[in-house]
Amino acid sequence: MSLSIVILAAGKGTRMRSDLPKVLQPLAHKPLLGYVIDASMSFKPKELVVVYGYGGDLVKKTFPSPHIQWVEQKEQLGTGHAVQQAAPLIKDEGNTLILYGDVPLIDQKTIERLVIKGQKNLAVLTYSKKDPKGYGRIVRKDDRIQKIVEEKDCDESQKNIKEINTGIMCAPNHLLKNWLKRLTNQNVQKEYYLTDIVGLSIEDNIEVLSESADNEVSITGINSKSELANMERDYQLMTAKTLMDQGVTIIDPSRIDIRGEVTAGKDVTIDVGCIFEGKVVLGNHVKVAAYSHIKDSIIGDHSSIEPYSHIDESKVGSHCRIGPFARLRPGTKLQSHVHIGNFVEIKNSEINDHTNINHLSYVGDSLVGKSVNIGAGTITCNYDGANKHPTKIEDDVFIGSNTALVAPVKIGKGATIGAGSTITKDAPPGDLTVARSKQTSISGWTKPTKNKET
Repeated sequence: MSLSIVILAAGKGTRMRSDLPKVLQPLAHKPLLGYVIDASMSFKPKELVVVYGYGGDLVKKTFPSPHIQWVEQKEQLGTGHAVQQAAPLIKDEGNTLILYGDVPLIDQKTIERLVIKGQKNLAVLTYSKKDPKGYGRIVRKDDRIQKIVEEKDCDESQKNIKEINTGIMCAPNHLLKNWLKRLTNQNVQKEYYLTDIVGLSIEDNIEVLSESADNEVSITGINSKSELANMERDYQLMTAKTLMDQGVTIIDPSRIDIRGEVTAGKDVTIDVGCIFEGKVVLGNHVKVAAYSHIKDSIIGDHSSIEPYSHIDESKVGSHCRIGPFARLRPGTKLQSHVHIGNFVEIKNSEINDHTNINHLSYVGDSLVGKSVNIGAGTITCNYDGANKHPTKIEDDVFIGSNTALVAPVKIGKGATIGAGSTITKDAPPGDLTVARSKQTSISGWTKPTKNKET
């Protein structure tokens, strides 16, 4: 039987106190709605309908997928009214799963069980909370669901019920459409409650089935920045646990941030405060030291990232050592046994095997050969104010400290560059090249003194 999915994403999120629509608030650098859309796509639905409202143009622009059908809820008249807007896009055959754009971490296995129960009956997802405040209550008789009562409409006895309605439900399309037409707004809020279809189902002698969520985080909605922060830490702990289950050593799972996807080999160790963004691949026996930031990069086997290093869109080979306080910018490619030391910045360059750039240097738009040593304070002057130019350093070159290589320039194989040189022409292979102004000493020179205060 075909499945349609409707995601309710029209709320402004007043408690967020933000111009950004609630469903676009970031969880691990990804909009809340993005998690729900991705989960929905995994079910390969016949129709995927997103009901939008506040900030609609921005919401639609953020998710340009041709697989999404968009429908606007111009007035905020309740969840039932929101699904009514989507009803014309739903076929009569099949069944419909209703999700929420601010409930990002839904559990796929739980939803699969719910969908099975919702093929012929109305099926609702419930959860037993120690503190059910703020949620609609599941009212049962002889263990069968009789109705769902929103908290503002609960009497005192109903407020003591622990089983709550998550809002997530599934039903046959022809029944759902019929129930939506019969909804009324006879309640305290004067809204059309989606939960009222429970009573309509019972009125039609159709049993209401339930499925219980496996954990609370999978049914938790986000309504404020504090709730978003709590969800962020829940998400990070879940992600860290997944990595640890795969054998990764995480020194403190409460102090790691994964804002994308991390793939790790055997015997990987991650220290505290590290941030991973985008797609990151860590090879076997990789060590990432404290407070390093890695984005969209590959780290080869047996390489170590020392504290406070930043790596962005780069590829690090095997047995490399990076940092501390190093920065690899986009387009950097390191081969094996390369050492990039403290306060070294590499940009759009390839550094070959056994090369050392130990400290306080900048290498940009360069091809650096094997077994090269680049001394402290060396820079490639690759930008002339309008265009970038390349620098080529061949194998076995030694570059003395505080050297400026003015691109475009080539340093030949085995060459040595004297410390303090400014190189503006190609240096021949094997030679010592020195480019300094004449040193002059002035005798009798007097140091300046501070002016006396008047």
